[in-house]
Amino acid sequence: MKIEIIANKRDLQGTGASRRLRRAGKVPGIVYGGEVAAQPIELDHNALFHSLKQEAFHASILTMNLDGQKQQVLLRDYQMHAYRPLVMHIDFQRVSADKKIHMRVPLHFVNADIAPGVKLQGGVVSHVMNELDISCLPADLPEFIEVDMKEVSVGHSVHVSDLKLPKGVEVVLHRGENPVVGTIVVPRGTTEAELAAGEEAAAATTAAAPAAAAAPAAAAPAKPEKK
Repeated sequence: MKIEIIANKRDLQGTGASRRLRRAGKVPGIVYGGEVAAQPIELDHNALFHSLKQEAFHASILTMNLDGQKQQVLLRDYQMHAYRPLVMHIDFQRVSADKKIHMRVPLHFVNADIAPGVKLQGGVVSHVMNELDISCLPADLPEFIEVDMKEVSVGHSVHVSDLKLPKGVEVVLHRGENPVVGTIVVPRGTTEAELAAGEEAAAATTAAAPAAAAAPAAAAPAKPEKK
C-alpha cells in the first residue's frame, strides 16, 4: 500500500509560529535522518488527522512530497492535544533502501473462530501483544504480521517463535526471549463441568478426524434387475 503525504518547508519556528500554524489548519513537524540536515515542515491538519487513523500509516514506508521533491520516510512520533482531536506536532525519519530499519508493526490475529479453544471449549482469545518489534530493509517492511490461532486450545499459547515471519524480517528480542503473543483463556464464570465437556468434545473431534479419513466409502445400493 503506497501512501503519499504532502508537506512544505517551514521557515519560522518557535512556540508563537507553531501556534499561528495550528490556527491556520496546519501541523508543525520535522523530517530528519540520512545525510541531509533536519528540515522543519508543515502539513495540512485535516489530511494528516485522517491519515493517522489508518493502521498502515504507522507501519509503512511513506512517500513525502516536500515542495515537489519526493523522499521515503517513516512516521516516528506525533503528539496530540490533551483533550481535543488536534495533532500538535509530528516527526518523520528519512530511510535509505540499503539500511535496515527498526519498526513496531501490528499483529493480526486470524482463525480465532475455528480454534479448538474457542469453538469447542468456550474460551476467548487474549491478545498479550498487539505489536512486534522487527528489523528489516525498507523494501521488506510488512504492514502487519499474522498470528494463526487455528490449532490453539484453552490454556495454550502462541509464542513469538511460532510466528511465520515474512522474508527478510527479524524480530528484535533480547537473547533467550520468546514471549507469548496470544493465548486462549476460560471466561470468568465458566464451571469446571463446562470446561471438561468442552475438552472432551475437542478430544473426540481430534480422534474422529483420522478415523473418518481412513474409513472406506459406503457401497452404493445395488440396482434391481429389470424384468
